[in-house]
Amino acid sequence: MEIERKFWLDTLPQNLPLVEHSLMEQSYLALDPVVRIRKKTVGDRDTYRLCFKGEGTLVRQEIELDLTQQTYEQLLTLVKGAPIHKEQWVFALPEGLQLECNLVDQGTPHAFSYGEVEFASVVQANAFVPPVCLGRELTEDTSFTMASYWRQTRG
Repeated sequence: MEIERKFWLDTLPQNLPLVEHSLMEQSYLALDPVVRIRKKTVGDRDTYRLCFKGEGTLVRQEIELDLTQQTYEQLLTLVKGAPIHKEQWVFALPEGLQLECNLVDQGTPHAFSYGEVEFASVVQANAFVPPVCLGRELTEDTSFTMASYWRQTRG
């Protein structure tokens, strides 16, 4: 189960410790339910994941599985449209939380930034006070998902 709040990202945080910086490409094999593949590069290391996501906003089912590079590349041949490109910075927050800041499709007319925080419980999610770098909350906006973005820009 994934418990996550999403926000527009106004600016990158200035006073939070950086945990990780990565580049990602992700593509969608299906949109209902969501079936996504992702390549993530941290430094000179690549990892590959297959992800299934159920319906929901704050809380939804999420299943992730590791892929080999070969399987990822085979699945990529089934995809219509170019991958979404993301640059991600992960910052440490109090209480062991992390803020994932994402810049999507930089250099394109569709480019945008958003932030998200995952939680261990709905109570923790509801008690969360967002840092000032985050803008309007998008958690309950069902039109704001990466699958919707894929449909709008690649579908």
